[in-house]
Order: sequence, then structure tokens, then C-alpha cells
Amino acid sequence: MKQSEVKELSVADLHEQVASSKQSYRDLKMAHAITPLDNPAQLRTVRRTIARLTTEITKRELQ
Repeated sequence: MKQSEVKELSVADLHEQVASSKQSYRDLKMAHAITPLDNPAQLRTVRRTIARLTTEITKRELQ
């Protein structure tokens, strides 16, 4: 998810996206522990997406 897409979401949508992204990250980590992923860079992209979302939530709370 790009930063421009993140800015368009509401706060409730941001919290929902964070929850779903964290769940998918946990699922990917578990799958990678059992058998290697075809594309292990997915872990990095999901982790960075979570960071983008939480940063936007924090930014909005401070305003």
C-alpha cells in the first residue's frame, strides 16, 4: 500500500488495515518457518505497510 493510499483512509479504516496486515504478517511468518516462501520479500513489504499505517495513525492523533 502506497503512502498516497494511506492518506485517503479514515482512522477507523487505518485501524482495520493494521489489524488485517498484522494477521497476514503472522501467517506469512508461520508459513515461512515451516517451508520457505517463494518470495520472502513479502515479509518486508507487509512489515513496512504496517509501519506506514501506524505512522499515519500517530500523525493524525498528534494533530
